[in-house]
Formats: sequence, structure tokens, C-alpha cells
Amino acid sequence: MRAAAAAGPMADAQYILPNDIGVFSLDCREAFRLLSPTERLYAHHLSRAAWYGGLAVLLQTSPEAPYIYALLSRLFRAQDPDELRQHALAEGLTEEEYQAFLVYAAGVYSNMGNYKSFGDTKFVPNLPKEKLERVILGSKAAQQHPEEVRSLWQTCGELMFSLEPRLRHLGLGKEGITTYFSGDCTMEDAKLAQDFLDSQNLSAYNTRLFKGVSQDGRACYEVRLASVLSTEPALHSEMTSKLKSYEFRGSHFQVTRGDYAPILQKVVEHLEKSKAYAANSRQEQMLAHYIESFTQGSIEAHKRGSRFWIQDKGPIVESYIGFIESYRDPFGSRGEFEGFVAMVNKAMSAKFECLVASAEQLLKELPWPPAFEKDKFLTPDFTSLDVLTFSGSGIPAGINIPNYDDLRQTDGFKNVSLGNVLAVAYATQREKLTFLEEEDKDLYIRWKGPSFDVQVGLHELLGHGSGKLFVQDEKGAFNFDQEAVINPETGEQIQSWYRSGETWDSKFSTIASSYEECRAESVGLYLCLNPQVLEIFGFEGADAEDVIYVNWLNMVRAGLLALEFYTPEASSWRQAHMQARFVILRVLLEAGEGLVTVTPTTGADGRPDARVRLDRNKIRPVGKPALERFLRKLQVLKSTGDVAGGRALYEGYAAVTDAPPECFLTLRDTVLLRKESRKLIVQPNTRLEGSEVQLLEYEASAAGLIRSFSERFPEDGPELEEVLTQLATADARFWKSPSEALSGQA
Repeated sequence: MRAAAAAGPMADAQYILPNDIGVFSLDCREAFRLLSPTERLYAHHLSRAAWYGGLAVLLQTSPEAPYIYALLSRLFRAQDPDELRQHALAEGLTEEEYQAFLVYAAGVYSNMGNYKSFGDTKFVPNLPKEKLERVILGSKAAQQHPEEVRSLWQTCGELMFSLEPRLRHLGLGKEGITTYFSGDCTMEDAKLAQDFLDSQNLSAYNTRLFKGVSQDGRACYEVRLASVLSTEPALHSEMTSKLKSYEFRGSHFQVTRGDYAPILQKVVEHLEKSKAYAANSRQEQMLAHYIESFTQGSIEAHKRGSRFWIQDKGPIVESYIGFIESYRDPFGSRGEFEGFVAMVNKAMSAKFECLVASAEQLLKELPWPPAFEKDKFLTPDFTSLDVLTFSGSGIPAGINIPNYDDLRQTDGFKNVSLGNVLAVAYATQREKLTFLEEEDKDLYIRWKGPSFDVQVGLHELLGHGSGKLFVQDEKGAFNFDQEAVINPETGEQIQSWYRSGETWDSKFSTIASSYEECRAESVGLYLCLNPQVLEIFGFEGADAEDVIYVNWLNMVRAGLLALEFYTPEASSWRQAHMQARFVILRVLLEAGEGLVTVTPTTGADGRPDARVRLDRNKIRPVGKPALERFLRKLQVLKSTGDVAGGRALYEGYAAVTDAPPECFLTLRDTVLLRKESRKLIVQPNTRLEGSEVQLLEYEASAAGLIRSFSERFPEDGPELEEVLTQLATADARFWKSPSEALSGQA
């Protein structure tokens, strides 16, 4: 088989996880120890809700992901990784091949699917398909349930290894694979569906779109909402009136619900249980609205829950759950399920509190007129947390939520820095540091962690937390003075704004996430030059200058590393954060005067290499004004909803060419040659023993990560695997085509 052969041991390194991939355990022991018995019970049930909901991500990723998960879970439930190793070696695998399989399995669990959460690239097992087949079909799981295991392998084995071009990346239409849309949907279908949703004041966050053809030959679309209920009558529910057929621009739309229903049922059960241990009425109200949201399919109910969440200031146990981030939707509107539970880190939180106290003053430093800033800064919670549970496709270093524009403008938001994730994710070994001058490496290692604390704080609080959207509401009223407000880029009155029902995501769609990340990163770089900010974090004098230098140096290096996430064949970016960092690198290179240089060179191994240099003496005189001009443009275009202007600016900087002097397409080959895989993070489990909650920790290895998942659903593991495969099979027809049929499915 052509595709299988392509994905054997000689597979392109871009599509495998290396055997020496970094694996780290998330340490939250001390924070968990300090919780009271009631707080532990609250955290436990929220964690269970998060882990159950996280399984929906498998169904949001690829057609085969649920089957791969079910197959791996059966395999490792019947045999521990060490026990399976003996069987694999007896079947003729080498130690390296078996380790490659463990790394693959750990990658599937860690990313909740077979596509990297960071970059959306497919990864395949780095061993021959025939050898893996022998291991699976000769395993104890196969001996116990021969038909089920063989059926799972027949369904997903081919796709597990396939690297035919369309399957290499997540994307829409011919650009890649996605299960947010049926396989025949195009970007035009996505745009039409967004216009339809806007017309009905429905959010895309908890939806998927499935296309068909009606009897009269017209396109018909099913907009399916995620909910426990499907066809059951819902008395007094705001959703009831929305669940019907519509005619829109010559197409037929049907709004249904019930997506992921059995999974969301488990989420709801544990949210109900957690209510008994809530610390206050706000948490109880928040949970009640989340339950309503997941039961009815209502984003409005989730917004109501989010309002109570914003009001619940400084909880000991912090959590958020739902369809949150839209990075992986190729159109940029549908949210991936995630849920996190974390505990306060008091020392770092005290610094963030000082930053919040200075926020109103610092906002005045940003380079846009006061009219482009929110009328009132809604003082948010900003805490450093140690993560106990983070379900979904990956764990970020910081979060600014909720993502609902209307809530952010009127109710505020919360900022969260995930301290124990930062400690793991940004640990750096000198010998693995690429693209830096030798004299920069020790400084970089010393200050990368502290500088990242500063950048995360500014990025989340004053990056995502700043800026006003100009809106005309449903009654025609404006939230800005049309006569008085002047566009600083044109010198004229404001010509464009957001109409009722339009949001940042729906209007800017495919570039919305990356554009906003770029704005937030730029704010962080710009404000870290402020001595007051650095004092808050405990840095003065030479140390403060080193923190600034390493923060800027890290950003320009990240801009070069970002080239890994660019696909030349489609001229597209696969990761919002990395595209944002590349854009900033381009802006700083354009500033000239030798502020930033990227020089191709040859490494000690004789292969291509490169070096990034930042002139620290030019950061303020050259870098700051360049960033100031760019930031002002970004904010003005965002505030005014100027999509055409925003796209022209952003896509201009995001273009990757081989034009000299940088020759970025050539540099991309060097980046791929020298890349280090993103680390895998092993998370603990909580288990209820009597009335006490125990913390179960695992070793930092691929086998340890697999064990954490093998023990994650002790009561209902087999039932969940059946649920996932049934849900996947019910929708399999939407991704079938002659070239990529999912064999063995109804």
C-alpha cells in the first residue's frame, strides 16, 4: 500500500514524534495538598467533567481519531505497556520500534487525536504497519475480544498510517481534513453558514456543519448543536424555537442538536455532583448555567454561566469548561471542547494582582487614542494557577477568557497564568537551543522563564484585555461618538463598525485568532519596556534590561521557528500563535537599522543552520517605534471591523516568500531540519476513595502518560470506547469518498 509504505520508518520527520521526545509530569502535589476536603471533592468532580468532555475532541479532529483512541485503550487496558513490550519483542519488533509505538500512543492521548494540537499536522507511527498489525492482532485484547479488535484495526489502520496530501494537515475542502465540517464543505459553504448563523443570532461555537443535497438538487445543510438533548421536547427553552428548517439565500438549513450527547451527559452528571461542594452561590449559579448549556445546546446559557464565573473572584479552585478556542476550525468560528481545573499559586498571583492594580495606568501607554479603548477597564481576576486537569488537545501557558466579545466588553474577563505548565513547557537544555548566537545562550536559559512570566502577564491582561470594538446595536444605537471619534490612520470619521450579531470571530473569520494573538504578543513586547512593569515582577537595573532583551530575543527566535507551521503547497499557516510570531519578526526586520538579522550558516555537522541576532541597543530607538506604528494599525482595524484593511495588513506580513535577504522558504527547510518536537505532558488523576480524594501521579515517560489514560475512566472505559465508535460510525458517511473510504463501516 503506497500510503503505508510512505509512513514507515523512513517517514518524513515532520509527520512522526521522535523516540526521544521530551515527556514531563505536571507537578501540582503541593497545591493539591493545601486544599480542604470539600475543595478536593469540588476539584475532583470538575476534573471528571473535564476529562469526559475532552473525549469530544476526538470527534472534532479526524474521522479515524475515535477508532484509534478506542483501539489503544483496549490494548493497554488488557496489557500494561511493560507487559505488551514482551509480546511486541516476541513478534519481532525492535526496542526502538516498540518505543516508537508507545510514543505514538502517548501522542494520540496527549493531543486527543492523531493531529498535533500545535500546528495541526498529522503524525503517524514510526514503524512498519505490518509489524504493528502483528502486535495488535496477537495482543491479549485481541485474544479476549477478537472481532472487536480486528474491526477497529480494519477501520483505522489504513488511515492511521496514510500520508496522502489532503490528510497531512487539518483544513477545509482540498486543503486538509476536518470533522467540524462534512468532507464536501468548502470555504464558501462555511461563509454561507456563518451568514446564516448571524442572521438567526446563533453562535457557531458549539456547532458542526454537515452538507447534503435535497431532492430538488439544492444544497442543504445541517447545523448541529452540541447537547445532551436531541429530539426531546424542551419546555421553556430558548433553543426550542431555533430547532427548525430555514430557507436562506436559496439553500436549505436545518438546525438540529444532540452532537456528542452521551459524552455531554457524563459531563453534566459530574457538574451536578460538583455543585454540592461549591464554595459560594456564584459557583452554584455558574454550574447550573453550564449544565443548562450542555443539556439544551445553548451558548446563551454558557454566557450566563460565564458571567457568574467572571464574578467569582479569586477562588481557591478555578475552572472553566465548554467549547472555547476556535483555533482548529479552518473557518475560525467553532470552539474545541476544553475543561481545566487548577489551584491558586499565591506567590506569583500577588505579582499579577499588582499588575492588575496598575492596568488602567498602563493602558494609557498603548499607542491608540482613548476612544479606541474600553470606556471602563473592568478589573479582572488575574491569578497564577497550578493545573490539576486540562482536557482538550493541548495545554496553553496562559488563558484570557471568556472569548465572547459582548461579555468581554461589558462584563470583563479573567486572566490565568498556568505556573506549573510554564515550568515544564519552557524548560530548556543548552544543547537543544537552536538558532541563537553562542554568547546569547546562557543569558537566554537564565532569563527565559522570568521573561516569559512577564510576557504572559502582559499578553493576557493588557493584550487580550485591551481595545474597544465599535458596535451598533439592534436598536441602531452606537457605543462611540460618530461625530467626534477620528480614525488616527486616516484623519477621518469612523467609516465602519460591527452590526448587531457580528463578532470579531465571525467578521474576521480565518485570520481572527492569529491577528488577535499577534496584537496581544505585540502589547507584551511593547509594555515590557516599561520600568514599572518590570519592578512589579521584581526586576530592576541590569536584570530588568536582560529580561527585556531575552523577551524580545525569544520573540524573534519564535518567529523563525514558526516557519515549521507554514505549508508552502497551500500558502497557509497551521497555527495561529506561530503565524502571529512570524508576523512580529517581519515587522521588526522591516524596522531596519540592524535591529534584527537572520543569517543562514552551516552547523558543526555540516548541514544548513541559521542564527538570529537582536541588537539590544536598538530595541528602544528602533524597535519600539516600529512596534508602536504596527500596534496602532492593528487596533484601529480591529475596532472599526475593517476586514479588508485588516486582511491586507496582516496577510501582507504573514506572506512567506524566498525573497532576499531572508529567503524564508529556504530557511523553512533549515527550521524543519533542526526542529525539536513539542513536549508531552503527563497529567495526574484524582480518585474518590470513600469520601476522600486521592491524587494519582505517573512517571514522566510515554508509558507513564499511557498509564494515566488507562486509569482515567476506571468505571466505564469500555462503555466510552463503544460510545465514541458509535458516534463516529453514525457520521462516517460525511467523510467518505472513493479515494478515502473508511473501510469496515456502515
